[in-house]
Amino acid sequence: MSAPSPVPPHRRWSRWFRFGGWPQSLRVRLLAGAAVWITLALTIAGFGLSNLFFERLRQRFQDELLNHLEQLAASLEVDAQGNPALRQPLSDPRFRRPLSGLYWQVGTAGDRVAGDKAPGETVLSSRSLWDTVLALPPDRLEARTLHQHVVTGPAGQILAVMERTVALPERPDAPIRIAVAADRAELGRIMTGFNQTLALSLGVLALTLIAAALFQVHIGLRPLSRLRQGLNAVRAGREKRFTEAMPGEIMPLVDDLNALLAHAEDSVARGRLQAGNLAHALKTNLALLANEAQALDSPDAATRAERGAAMVARIAQMRRHIDHHMARARAAASRGMPGLNTPVADSAAALARVMTKLHAARALTITADAPPDLRFAGEREDLDETLGNLVDNACVWARSTVVIAARPASDDSPPGPPDGPSHAWLIVTVDDDGPGLPADRRAAVLMPGVRLDERVPGTGLGLAVTRDLARLYGGDLELSDSPLGGLRARLRLPRAVETA
Repeated sequence: MSAPSPVPPHRRWSRWFRFGGWPQSLRVRLLAGAAVWITLALTIAGFGLSNLFFERLRQRFQDELLNHLEQLAASLEVDAQGNPALRQPLSDPRFRRPLSGLYWQVGTAGDRVAGDKAPGETVLSSRSLWDTVLALPPDRLEARTLHQHVVTGPAGQILAVMERTVALPERPDAPIRIAVAADRAELGRIMTGFNQTLALSLGVLALTLIAAALFQVHIGLRPLSRLRQGLNAVRAGREKRFTEAMPGEIMPLVDDLNALLAHAEDSVARGRLQAGNLAHALKTNLALLANEAQALDSPDAATRAERGAAMVARIAQMRRHIDHHMARARAAASRGMPGLNTPVADSAAALARVMTKLHAARALTITADAPPDLRFAGEREDLDETLGNLVDNACVWARSTVVIAARPASDDSPPGPPDGPSHAWLIVTVDDDGPGLPADRRAAVLMPGVRLDERVPGTGLGLAVTRDLARLYGGDLELSDSPLGGLRARLRLPRAVETA
């Protein structure tokens, strides 16, 4: 056995990529899709978590400033000189550490002043401010109104400031402006650390999920690998069918493959049988034909003419046998084959037109009635041959009218259904207004070569071939009285149906 030829590079790449660069590999598609969606979902989740954390942190930051501001207001009093003073230092040690990023400041507000201080002048400040003051905007604060600002503080710090006015009980006519400020860089440092931890965590989670998806895809596609191994076993001849149990989603495919293998095996067996039958029929006729040919050497002209006519008859009989067995072989091969779909209306209408022209001298009225969606589950040639034989026979005996009608069968479960997924049937009737046929002679005309009237041209194989073809498809042919007064041929054939 010669070694397989190397696959060209462009063919190798074409196995992996289709038009537009999308991979053909089902495994790569599933993994790529899972990776994309996992990454997208975790990215959106990361942004959402980061925003939620920032909002919560900002609210906590503001709550802390407000708490310090309330504590500062509660710690204020008026000293002996009438100036604001702290009853006790604030609890947070950062107020006592220079340039710590957390500051407070007390100043005068309003038209009236406390002690000898001018309006807007700083009276007290935290040790953390050292020798600087908060550059607060000169806005007028309403009583019990909370103001927030962003200012530049010591060492260029960007500070978030929260301020309000308070009136001490000792000097209710001299409001005091108190402010608390904190470095916003602390928020940035906390958010940076959180985002780094979050990104690392989500990255590890993404890798874990992708690894899980890889394992899931491997487990999920394992039945397809077993199916491929089974196909190789069938191809190598080690197995005739797929026998391994498969998941429910793949089992219909396995059943279809087994049905296809059974159909192929049955077709081969039938083909061998048909070939043997045809060989036997031709062998007998060829022997007789050889004997007739030897008699052609006779000097008697009448004898030669008689032998020549006999040879022509033998050749015609051989041709009929060949046509008959070819039709049977084609029908046997098509039986149960999935995907066969032939419109009955098209075939019936075409036969009506052809037969009308063929019997134009007799002025026959040939009509065809079939639903447009009625379809035969077989080859078009087989349908044309079966209907053609019936319609041609009806035209031979009809006086003036031939009617072709087709409809779905009311009973879809007749004895001996055909091999295949569909068990639906159709009925075709061909009626004529001829002399009809007695009931006791109807079975005889369905035998090959039987002709009840030798004066009518024909071979006697038409109805027999039609019945054989119908039975090969699991159907049948019946003869009965016609409502038109002649003979009715009732043909039952498998109907193609659409499956979900």
